[in-house]
Amino acid sequence: MGSTTAIPEGDDWAFEIKWDGYRTVAHVADGAVRLQSTAGHDVTARWPEFAELPGSVNARAAILDSELVVFDDDGRPRFELTQQSGVGSPREAVLQFFDVLQVDGVDVIDLPYEARRRLLEQLVEPGPNWIVPAHRVGGGAELVAVTADQGLEGVVAKRLSSTYRPGTRSKDWRKIKHRTRVELTIGGFTAGTGNRASTFGSLLVGQLTDAGLRFAGGVGTGFDQRSLESLSARLREIVIDDCPFDPLPPASVQRGATWVEPMLRNEIEIAEFTNDGLVRHATFLRLTD
Repeated sequence: MGSTTAIPEGDDWAFEIKWDGYRTVAHVADGAVRLQSTAGHDVTARWPEFAELPGSVNARAAILDSELVVFDDDGRPRFELTQQSGVGSPREAVLQFFDVLQVDGVDVIDLPYEARRRLLEQLVEPGPNWIVPAHRVGGGAELVAVTADQGLEGVVAKRLSSTYRPGTRSKDWRKIKHRTRVELTIGGFTAGTGNRASTFGSLLVGQLTDAGLRFAGGVGTGFDQRSLESLSARLREIVIDDCPFDPLPPASVQRGATWVEPMLRNEIEIAEFTNDGLVRHATFLRLTD
């Protein structure tokens, strides 16, 4: 599934909300469920809230694709809450089912999207921690606008005739992700490796507050060779001994970091700020000084 900013038009496309969590495949069989991560690991024990899922599946066995998410107090999925979820967490996770691969031992991945979607809605009854979210045919621009207003990650567009293609990228499935541009101050950089050994690995950035420069994470993508070399030269002219961030970044960040005088600002594109004030999926755009 490729990413794009273009919204497909026409009534041969369906649109779903893109949930920000862990892609999870649920294997239901003989009254039990096994949860599998994208890396193929069995993660069932981590989320006991899904133990009763088989009672809501109208088949003896099924393989279902989903996104495992955790919602904040405003009802929005938050990736960092998903990372913290599991046994002992105060917030329970929810499975958002969006596809079906197999029913009672019969593969259905070659059925068109519309047929699989109808089958999925018949298979899964809503429960306390699982649901088949609504989708829409056509009207993608409207859904993109609504999800942007609600602070959601984005939208997935799927061609109605598309089959399910495990492990492959298809032009028939397209991610339309929302991005935000922000300006942050550079307070340091990490050492580069490989073809970046002579420049840097990532920029360490922060937000200027009344209390000082608050650490906001790292920016490691968006650079071409020219920007790497020119920015590296400017940074090395303003190297300082003491960390400019207050409070100090985590020890893992401090190790190997080179600090700079916080006089350069850069514009970056991010998916969001986490609850801890850290940038997520940050991409460098340009210096703003």
